[in-house]
This record gives sequence, C-alpha cells and structure tokens, in this order.
Amino acid sequence: MGKGKGAPEGFVCPVTPGRILFEVEGVPINVAREALQLGAQKFPITTKIVVRRDYVEE
Repeated sequence: MGKGKGAPEGFVCPVTPGRILFEVEGVPINVAREALQLGAQKFPITTKIVVRRDYVEE
C-alpha cells in the first residue's frame, strides 16, 4: 500500500498554435536568430521565428 506510481518515462506539454515559447531581447538579431535556429533543431515540432513588426535594430 502506498508504493507510488514509478518513475516518469516522459513529459508532455501541449503547445497550441500562436503560443510564444521564447522571447529574446538585448542581443543583435543575427545572434538571436542563430541561437533560436540551433535550439529549434532540438524540438520534435515545426518551429517558426517571428520578428515584431515594430522592431528597429539599434
């Protein structure tokens, strides 16, 4: 009685369309884009990098 359910074998998190997973600020756009592309390779889903319409590179 009360021995638990065992070790978890995996995790699931449903991601609905339109949800922003990561937001990057404080780095140049080319560095942010490269970092996001490298990270996107690790996801088993299709990813899309979106830039704000009012973005101005300083």
